[in-house]
Amino acid sequence: MDFLNAIVALSNYVLIPAIAYGSQLALGALGVTLIYGILRFSNFAHGDSMAFGAMVTILFTWWFQSMGITLGPLPTALLALPFGILGAAALLLATDRVVYRFYRRVKAKPIVFVMASIGVMFILNGLVRFIIGPGDQRFADGERFIISARDFREWSGLSEALVLKTSQGITIVTAVVVVAVLFWFLNRTRTGKSMRAFSDNEDLALLSGINPERVVMYTWLIVAALATIAGVLYGLDKSFKPFTYFQLLLPIFASAIVGGLGSPLGAIAGGFVIAFSEVMVTYAWKKVLGYLLPDSLAPDGLVQLLSTDYKFAVSFAILVVVLLFKPTGLFKGKSV
Repeated sequence: MDFLNAIVALSNYVLIPAIAYGSQLALGALGVTLIYGILRFSNFAHGDSMAFGAMVTILFTWWFQSMGITLGPLPTALLALPFGILGAAALLLATDRVVYRFYRRVKAKPIVFVMASIGVMFILNGLVRFIIGPGDQRFADGERFIISARDFREWSGLSEALVLKTSQGITIVTAVVVVAVLFWFLNRTRTGKSMRAFSDNEDLALLSGINPERVVMYTWLIVAALATIAGVLYGLDKSFKPFTYFQLLLPIFASAIVGGLGSPLGAIAGGFVIAFSEVMVTYAWKKVLGYLLPDSLAPDGLVQLLSTDYKFAVSFAILVVVLLFKPTGLFKGKSV
């Protein structure tokens, strides 16, 4: 029984949260890696693009809730999500037309694009905080749990209770569906193949008759969808606070670089590597070890390597190690 309790505790506090968090990071990192692979610059405004898409979704969610429109046990935010994606798409296309298109025409160096994206980042951050406020915004409704502690204890008879939040279940299922659709689009459709060709060799793609502006437009549309979905899922699972998305930029970039910049498969793998590293290093292992070890060896302290306040330091440490020893990442993407 103690072994089963240890497995349940491990699932409750490490496995399920890390899988959900990894799914959110993977979706965010996919947006970063698409921009780097196709548009060839690191978009530092990606975290605030996620915040903007999530903000539009929240505003529509509140509007639907005020009119009594809900999805029953599911969050109303799922109903508002398409409007958030449209809002983010309009914003990113407008930003590209106003800011990035000029630098593409003059063939500016990647560092110029990076500096421009940092400017866009600060503008978006201020815009989101101005519209919705700087504080936490709660917008989750519907059933809170898929598996509740009471139901699991009654079913299993264990002292530890497995808990699966609705937001975690939705995050995992949505991430699987979105990734499957994205890979199908990139590998099976004519537009997806043209995007891959443009990423592999821009000059050869242009000679083949591929329209670069059309590729850029589709890239921003896909990135808007990925950013909004990732932002909304993170907000449902935790809470929405504009500055949090600015902080998320580090683990998202770490995920993309660890997996291999420009590699969609690498972005997904990197997201889970970063998520599991953060959760496992900052988790207090006392409860799990207490079940597994005899009483004489049971730890007195929390057995926590780092406080949760330092979880982003884990991302930074992994990022530094990868940049030093394997700059192309796990899946041999483009070196940074």
